[in-house]
Amino acid sequence: MSEAEQGRVVEFAIGGMTCAACSTRLEKVLNRQAGMQANVNLAAERARIRLSGAADEAAVVTAVAKAGFTAQVVDGQTREREKAEKLRTYQSEIKRFWIAVLLTLPLVGQMFFMFGEHGHHNELPRWLQLALATPVQFWIGWRFYDGAWKALRGGGANMDVLVALGTSMAWGFSTVVTVFELPQHVYFEGGAAVITLVLLGKLLEARAKARTSEAIESLIRLQPKTARVERDGQWVDMAVDALMPGDIFLVRPGESVPVDGEVVDGESSLNEAMLTGESMPVGKRAGDKVFAATANGQGALRCKATGVGEHTLLAGIIRLVGEAQGSKAPVQRLADRISGIFVPTVCVIALATFMGWWVYAGDFSEALVNAVAVLVIACPCALGLATPTAIMVGTGQGARAGILVKNAEALERAEKLTVLALDKTGTLTCGQPQVTDTEVRGLTSAEALHLAAALEHNSEHPLARAIVAAHGDAVLGAVSGFKAVAGMGVEGVVDGRTLRLGSPVWLGLQDDAVVRRWQQAGKTVVALAEGGRTLALFAVADALRPTSKAAVARLRERGIRVVMLTGDNPVTAAAIAAEAGIDEFRAGILPGDKAAAVGELKAGGNLVGMVGDGINDAPALAAADVSFAIGAGSDAAIEAADLTLIRSDLLGVSDAIALSAATLGKIRQNLFFAFIYNVLGIPLAALGWLNPVFAGAAMAMSSVSVVSNSLLLKRWRPRS
Repeated sequence: MSEAEQGRVVEFAIGGMTCAACSTRLEKVLNRQAGMQANVNLAAERARIRLSGAADEAAVVTAVAKAGFTAQVVDGQTREREKAEKLRTYQSEIKRFWIAVLLTLPLVGQMFFMFGEHGHHNELPRWLQLALATPVQFWIGWRFYDGAWKALRGGGANMDVLVALGTSMAWGFSTVVTVFELPQHVYFEGGAAVITLVLLGKLLEARAKARTSEAIESLIRLQPKTARVERDGQWVDMAVDALMPGDIFLVRPGESVPVDGEVVDGESSLNEAMLTGESMPVGKRAGDKVFAATANGQGALRCKATGVGEHTLLAGIIRLVGEAQGSKAPVQRLADRISGIFVPTVCVIALATFMGWWVYAGDFSEALVNAVAVLVIACPCALGLATPTAIMVGTGQGARAGILVKNAEALERAEKLTVLALDKTGTLTCGQPQVTDTEVRGLTSAEALHLAAALEHNSEHPLARAIVAAHGDAVLGAVSGFKAVAGMGVEGVVDGRTLRLGSPVWLGLQDDAVVRRWQQAGKTVVALAEGGRTLALFAVADALRPTSKAAVARLRERGIRVVMLTGDNPVTAAAIAAEAGIDEFRAGILPGDKAAAVGELKAGGNLVGMVGDGINDAPALAAADVSFAIGAGSDAAIEAADLTLIRSDLLGVSDAIALSAATLGKIRQNLFFAFIYNVLGIPLAALGWLNPVFAGAAMAMSSVSVVSNSLLLKRWRPRS
């Protein structure tokens, strides 16, 4: 499918959402539009929309406006504008809150002097109560009326409807009693206190929500603004945005690397903890890669830019974290369905409460108070925040530890894995095989390496690179008639000799004594032959990563069945598997057949994960339920898998699964709190056991408690 057919994904900043009912309704509205596929995130206040056909950004803004909200395309400056606007709004809301407190305190304070036989004599004059409550109701509380009107105009209902309806009923009844001097109690303090407490809850929620995005904010702050660039033999300071691939830049001691690049000359060490989570500095010299925002040590490095702007590894991480934080986990679907019908259901319950109490007790005011309590305590906010806040904090913590989560669905599935398939080369092993032994038959070692390296010098296969490296920098012979045989080897003519280089099985040497001895030692054997004559055997070994055995043990502790997939022969595969502590392996698998092997492992309902390099193992990664790319150093590796591990360390897989378990644990706790709050609170209010003021306080704190519980994920740390 072409990119045009798939559509393009555009991110919008959404304004005006107050609860889960808002985000659910907006998502439905957008998904009903032709050419739009939307995912709306309440916690991040974002909508990611796939546009196709004639749909464009202007159509999205129009549709969002009709639903009662605002939309703005997210660009490089959006985050700064949003921060400034949110700060202004927050400061304004703080002032309004304290004004509400000053107006509400006398109303609530009188309640403490109204107990006892003559308590009614301590009541404030009702006209004064009306004067104090009215500004709170219609000025401070205007946001609730505005939000309610927009929601109802858009064909839905949200938390604002509940607050506006409940407090208006209390204020309206009390006003009628005051104006006509009826012998009834007034409830000005109830409506004013509810609005003040809900506003307090919103302020606390805003502060807590801001902290959920601290991880991505800290990544953005790491990006240097300027770079020292070579121009006409002179070093000049330039804005990082002006750099182009190929530019030469200087990183002095103590500075941060401005863009991705390659060291041209110089020697130093870089702190790459912000990318990998690894605290130990990494030595750098000519030919090594450097990444934007990593901190230089004592030496100076002269580097050539290879990735700038949106093409740096850091920019890819920020983009990926943002996408993951805006994605929706499957566990959220239940909360979304409930949020969609929540407010109408609560209104029905409130009406039933009012009618029931009026009939049962014959007291209009008591019936009204209980109905107001039902409206006030019910709030879908906690349901809407339960999942996205945990996802935002969890993915942020993962990014700090070098674990990049592509989407929330993958994060949810990771903890449920029952089988994990591992690629061998570059995953279990270091991925840098070396020629350890050579046996020649009828020519010298130098001649054998000269012929083998000539055949392999254009190949990127790890075994080929090992042979070329063993040959050194000497001039290679010309090759003609070159042909690669998938999974077997290569053939061609070098110096007039028709040669084949590859697997001993391909060349009929599987029973050769030397071949068997080397294979039993865990080495991979490559044979060079001319016609039916064997010219040389090369033993190539790729050492097991120092952490692989511990990583496998940790995975098995979690009850995960670990299976190694490799194209190596069974003898070599058995030796590597035994060294790593793996009981099950599949050997002799061609690259294209790994996906089929993953499919076989999925039989019987197993949830299968695949760990590979993110490029060569792409078909197998795509076939797995959850895929992990290990050792990411490029955009291609980041895009290849569900979870990308920046460090080339298999322990990161165990950490990623642990992060998944911790995040899903928080989501389950949040959903439990949100559900149990409403399951208990609404019946208590309907039975008359909950005063509207306490109901307002409880409702205000429900969202705060859910967000605060998600923030506890900040304590998560990787074991490795």
